[in-house]
Amino acid sequence: MALKKKPVTGMKDILPAEMQIRDYVLNQIKETYRSFGFSSIETPCVEHIENLTSKQGGDNEKLIFKILKRGEKLKLEEAQSESDLTDSGLRYDLTLPLSRYYANNAANLPSPFKALQVGSVWRADRPQKGRFRQFVQCDIDILGDATSLAEIELITATTTALGKICPDRKFTVRINDREILKAMAMYAGFPEDSTDQVFITLDKMDKIGMDGVEKELLELGYAGEAVKKYGELLSGVQHDAAGVRALGETLAGFLPEGQAENLADIMDTVAEVATADFGLEFDPTLVRGMGYYTGTIFEVSMDGFGGSVAGGGRYDKMIGKFTGMETPACGFSIGFERIVTILMDAGFTVPAAAPKTAYLFEKGMDRERLSQVMKEATKERMAGGQILVAQMNKNKKFQKEQLQKEGYTEFKEFYKDPLKR
Repeated sequence: MALKKKPVTGMKDILPAEMQIRDYVLNQIKETYRSFGFSSIETPCVEHIENLTSKQGGDNEKLIFKILKRGEKLKLEEAQSESDLTDSGLRYDLTLPLSRYYANNAANLPSPFKALQVGSVWRADRPQKGRFRQFVQCDIDILGDATSLAEIELITATTTALGKICPDRKFTVRINDREILKAMAMYAGFPEDSTDQVFITLDKMDKIGMDGVEKELLELGYAGEAVKKYGELLSGVQHDAAGVRALGETLAGFLPEGQAENLADIMDTVAEVATADFGLEFDPTLVRGMGYYTGTIFEVSMDGFGGSVAGGGRYDKMIGKFTGMETPACGFSIGFERIVTILMDAGFTVPAAAPKTAYLFEKGMDRERLSQVMKEATKERMAGGQILVAQMNKNKKFQKEQLQKEGYTEFKEFYKDPLKR
């Protein structure tokens, strides 16, 4: 069987030019998040299948890369279902593993705990531009803080990082609350036990528009009066903090007391303390597909890119699934691959990078002469330069063209005869 040189569908090889941008973006993100007091942690890429299929991950649970049992545990002839064959899988996000991590290590962690995670996740999704089956997520989470300070810190830290990485790009943070979503549906007249189905349809707003949402709700059998009232409520909402407060008054009796005021306070405080230049708006149609969200939810869109580039929210019940005791938790995740795609499409180059110089030496150079070249390269590196030492190819012009693609702007040639140029 012939070996295949192309990567598996949905995966990709990363060339040096892109890797330089990825390293830069990661450094900017980590540096920013650490300045806000977040501590780096790491969790295994493989999780128990029971955790991955606990109805917390929404549609992502349909996209799990499952791992077969090994050795004596794998009994193909006795298997009655898929569950008899698998006992683990690759993580589809970093939030579920973090919840297990915190449940297992809480006694050794400060409270509240501010976690920073960067790692690959896997989803058996249909690949498209900016979306792969293996991709990197950059998450920050605050565990053990039930106050709105958690949301304010997360939004401020994430927007600060995005402002540094994409200073010339306009972006908008859209914010909502799952309790407000539920209250709006019940105010309109939808049965309480059907709100999740209503949200699934509402989540398609970006693709099918308000008319499409109303049409689908009617096709699902919901009362025309409820659908009409819901559409009017969604369309009439203001998108600032004042609009949230006004909506809270409208939903009195359906919404927990103080819920709308809490969201409005988050918006007001973020607007006052944030340093990046971005839009902030209340979006009553924002759903976020993950089943584990319980309160505030947020998403970031960036001009010129279809889809979100960051998202997150509060998930106060997930850790309790492991411990039996609810722990307040809130997180924000940057879509790292999408940010890199945006930068590369724009022809981004890493700013203020030290000039990259290639020292090319002639084939057959003796040890003493090569040692002189290496010493000169070492001296330049100690002064902050980036120096590549490589043997000169026969086709020197092509070699330089390839190196230029990797960011090398200066070339210095060394020959066996020091006088040769």
